[in-house]
Amino acid sequence: MTEMTQQTYQHHAWRFIPGLLLSGLITAAALWLGTIPAVAGVGLSALTLAILFGMLLGNTLYPSLHRHCDNGVLFAKQHLLRLGIILYGFRLTFAQIADVGVSGIVIDVLTLSSTFLLACFLGQKVFGLDKKTSWLIGAGSSICGAAAVLATEPVVKAEASKVTVAVATVVIFGTLAIFIYPALWPLLAHWFSPQTYGIWIGSTVHEVAQVVAAGHAIGPDAENAAVIAKMLRVMMLAPFLLLLAARIKQLSPREGTEQSPLTIPWFALGFVAVAVLNSFHLLPATLVNALNTLDTLLLAMAMAALGLTTHISALKNAGAKPLVMGLLLFIWLIVGGGAINLAAHYLMA
Repeated sequence: MTEMTQQTYQHHAWRFIPGLLLSGLITAAALWLGTIPAVAGVGLSALTLAILFGMLLGNTLYPSLHRHCDNGVLFAKQHLLRLGIILYGFRLTFAQIADVGVSGIVIDVLTLSSTFLLACFLGQKVFGLDKKTSWLIGAGSSICGAAAVLATEPVVKAEASKVTVAVATVVIFGTLAIFIYPALWPLLAHWFSPQTYGIWIGSTVHEVAQVVAAGHAIGPDAENAAVIAKMLRVMMLAPFLLLLAARIKQLSPREGTEQSPLTIPWFALGFVAVAVLNSFHLLPATLVNALNTLDTLLLAMAMAALGLTTHISALKNAGAKPLVMGLLLFIWLIVGGGAINLAAHYLMA
């Protein structure tokens, strides 16, 4: 490596340091506060605290720091989250994934399809939104939040403003889900076991990070089931995009002539591969424990970054109609998704 190349590399790497350091400081504060019994006793886990602290700073001090921190914060939000989800596989075995079973797949398919179809109906028939905005909000609500919106954008060829509106709706209501699902748990515990409640979370909450935080606030059984159900749902992104592309081509053959690259959620496949590896117990327990500790750190940093990039101003910028539509989809995910989960568990038990 030449001296100039090395200097260029160091300069490029330095751009990530401030944002990663800020996310790390928030994580350290959240992990410390999460060990206090009084805080843990009210259901505020370290992951939830990391999001809350991030949101607090994101809407106060962060706007004046974002030029220096954006690169590292976005790196934590995207790449550290995906690495954390992959490493989460060391907490699980293939037997636990199998426990979610066919019912988990059926729940995900029914929840995804019903939510997306409802989004198409509400967006175009009720609120008079254009097809692309309806599709983007529907994809984000039904599959995996902002990641699904960004993956759907090249397929529908939407303008940047429409992508921003769709991302705003799923981030806002997905963030609310982090607090609503744990709050509902004591009221619904007689209807759900921790595992089935986790499947409900995984099949209905928008973002992967939000699923982890909501499940973690309830307990390890709920968290594990939630992550498994969510990963099954994330892996449905690729077939969803293929079906949507085929539908767009059918509606408008000229628009369908240009093929957009298909987004494959490789991190979900990595998660499954690690869980299968962990099922054989090939690694020493001390190493697995160390990887789980690292995983908690990575996920907490991703939560902090998610909080830093969640801005209250998005409410105003999104406009009334997309927000009301997102709210109705959010209500459907809780009520309708809960009904789908209960029906599937009782009928397929």
